[in-house]
Amino acid sequence: MGILNVTPDSFSDGGRYVNPQIALRQATAMVEEGAAIIDIGGESTRPGANAVGEQEELDRVVPVIESVRSVTDVPISVDTSKPGVMRAAVAAGASMINDVAALQLDGALATAAELGVPVCLMHMRGEPRTMQQAPAYDDVVSEVAAFLSDRVEACVAAGLAEDLIVIDPGFGFGKTHAHNVQLLANLRQLRVHSRPLLAGISRKSTLGALTGRDTSERVPASVAAAVIAVLNGADIIRAHDVGPTVDAIKVARAVLETGEEQ
Repeated sequence: MGILNVTPDSFSDGGRYVNPQIALRQATAMVEEGAAIIDIGGESTRPGANAVGEQEELDRVVPVIESVRSVTDVPISVDTSKPGVMRAAVAAGASMINDVAALQLDGALATAAELGVPVCLMHMRGEPRTMQQAPAYDDVVSEVAAFLSDRVEACVAAGLAEDLIVIDPGFGFGKTHAHNVQLLANLRQLRVHSRPLLAGISRKSTLGALTGRDTSERVPASVAAAVIAVLNGADIIRAHDVGPTVDAIKVARAVLETGEEQ
C-alpha cells in the first residue's frame, strides 16, 4: 500500500503532494514500483496534528482520487474517518476505506456498511492531538487485540461483511516506542477473527529512536520493519518508499513460501 498524503502537514511528506499533478505523478510512480493499493489521505494524523474540516478534506482528496483513477486500475484507498469524505471518495473512484478511528465517528460505520467496500480498522489510543501524551497499557498486545476484536464484531453486527475487514494495530498511534516494538514482535497475536493484518510503520518516530536517523533517512529501517512484519504475519504493508519495500517483501515471501513447502 503506497502512501500518498495530499496534506501540508503530514509528518514525513507534508506539502510535497498537495498539487494534484504532482500527486498524480507520485501515484503513477508508486504503481510502477509495485504498489498494489494507493492510499490517499487529506488530513494528517501525526501526533499533535490539527483537525481538518470536511470540505477542506474533500477539496484535497477528491480531485486526486479522480485523476489517479483515470490513469490506473490499481485499487485506491481513502484515508479518512469522516462519513461524508468516505461517500465522496468512493463515488470518485476509491474502493477501500482506511480509518484510523476504526469507524467510531458518528455515522461512519453505517456509511461503510452501506458503501460495501473493504475497510481497514485501526487501533488508536486517544486522538491525534493528544495520543502521545504518556500512553499506558497493562498489556499492549492483548489490549490492542481486544479492541480490534470488538470493532470487528461491532462492524459485522452493523451489517458490514466480515470478509471486507482488514485490521491495523496502529503503530505510533497512542503507543510508546517500546509498545510499537512489542506489537511488531507479537503481530501474529493480533490476527483476530482471522482478518488480514495491515502494518504501517514506515518512517515512524520509533524507527528514528532506534536508529538516530531523521525522517528522510529512515528508508533502511522502514524496510527492515516491513520484512519483520511480513515474517510475523502481516498481509499488507503501508509504505512511503514503495520500490525498496516491494523488493524486500519479495524476498521475505519467498522465504515464507519455502518454509511452508518443507
